[in-house]
Amino acid sequence: MPRPIHLLAILIFAFTGYAQTQSANESRRTETIAPGIERIEINRGDFDAEPGESAGKDRWTINALIVDPQRARLRLAQAMDEIAGAETVSSMAARYGAVAAINGGYFRTTGVARGEPVGMLAIGAEVLSEPARRRATLAVNDDGKGLRLAIAQIEFKAELIVAGKTAREINGLNRPRENNELIVFTPEFHRTTLTSPDGVEFVVLRGRVSSVIDGAGSQPIPRDGYVISASGKAREWALANLARGTRVRIKTEMTANPAIPFKPDFIIGAGPQLLASGRFVAETETAGFSESFMRTRHPRTAIGWREDGRLVLVTVDGRQPRKSVGMTIRELADLMLELGCREAINLDGGGSTTMVVNNKIVNSPSDQTGERAVSDALLVFRR
Repeated sequence: MPRPIHLLAILIFAFTGYAQTQSANESRRTETIAPGIERIEINRGDFDAEPGESAGKDRWTINALIVDPQRARLRLAQAMDEIAGAETVSSMAARYGAVAAINGGYFRTTGVARGEPVGMLAIGAEVLSEPARRRATLAVNDDGKGLRLAIAQIEFKAELIVAGKTAREINGLNRPRENNELIVFTPEFHRTTLTSPDGVEFVVLRGRVSSVIDGAGSQPIPRDGYVISASGKAREWALANLARGTRVRIKTEMTANPAIPFKPDFIIGAGPQLLASGRFVAETETAGFSESFMRTRHPRTAIGWREDGRLVLVTVDGRQPRKSVGMTIRELADLMLELGCREAINLDGGGSTTMVVNNKIVNSPSDQTGERAVSDALLVFRR
């Protein structure tokens, strides 16, 4: 289990701009990246011992960004500026001119829709991807004066209202269509729906079905409308109810538990929640994650915040025995608590775990091919 971090020493280092300390089983380097933004690099364990030796088998390489929300901004960047796309964290950070960045939420890693979020994605008041498996989400707001964050589980329901009365459940938003599903694709997804030809698609403009395309697939998505795509039994229903010229609208309902006390600029799916009011709470989400995910050591990425509002963005390298073994979810929660967090949530990890500072990757991604292209990233800017 990682040893506690000496927060007093960290706070002292923050005023020097750069400092390094070393003890028998830990070395730590702290640097000021920009006003209100600091990075701490921590190496724990015996790095001189051979892997497998009892004294050296547990090694951790940890990077933490400490961010003052009054002096820095946090925003979400989407890969390729669309939903169906993957891009590296370093590329997104460079493209937007961010001081620092970490990877964000879970996503589809294969197929034509690679990069599509697996779980919640909302930008402003628009939900672009529905929640998955009752996993926790991260909501962020910046009112121009400071940052506010919240963690909540979200219940979401979407229905298609036809001619003002007929309703049918929408099975998903902006994701690959499965059998017997009705999916809605908005312009944020991609240029086309990227669907196979074994369904039917309805182009909607100004609230009415403008065209019906059966057996073709991958239809262009209008910038001022959307596409309804259906297969199997959903296709049969759609052909019977969505003739050209039919009036349609989308009705959505979203409930957050606990309630989010502000209007989010964005919400991303993540989880499990690690800490709530300083208590370990990840076990409440075991249904949404495998036993291996929770209890095996993996590379990890997390974000949390302290009582004073300072944000803590963390990466823990893993799957590299000579450098870092990774952490279980419980070990990650303990680390966030040691770093002073009262609230914290796990983000996507594994090969996705990446931290970029001043256009340089400062951690060690675990994929053999190097940095992985991901769905989105949390970018840190000077305010």
